[in-house]
Amino acid sequence: MDDDATFDGSEKILAMTVNIVAAYVGNHVVPMGDIGSLIADVHTVLRNLISHNPVQDNLQAERLKPAVPIRKSIENGLLYCLEDGMKFKSLKRHLMTHHNMTPEEYRIKWNLASDYPMVSREYANTRSKLAKNMGLGRGRKKR
Repeated sequence: MDDDATFDGSEKILAMTVNIVAAYVGNHVVPMGDIGSLIADVHTVLRNLISHNPVQDNLQAERLKPAVPIRKSIENGLLYCLEDGMKFKSLKRHLMTHHNMTPEEYRIKWNLASDYPMVSREYANTRSKLAKNMGLGRGRKKR
């Protein structure tokens, strides 16, 4: 009997889970206590993608409840973190230091648009004006 004949769908999902988790853990710092939930989450997502079970999709969506409604996460010159509800002018460092996630991972996790800001508009404008006043962003003077 051929080994491929016994390699059914559940074994393929398990193999893909192992590969994905190994690659992720190889490139990210993951606390030992979080590895089990990471494996379970990856396995569940892969199983749902392959079987596309709408009931599981709804359960997964209910489980991911942001700390702040997404619509209200950008207010008054501040950005609110959907993970913990804290407010910031810039989210990038907070995401890396407290949640071990890149802005891209954050956007994917919360199903945000690719242009969802990581820096408040007011803060970006203030920093831009400061840089321009310092003479940055201009071409070199001709001699």
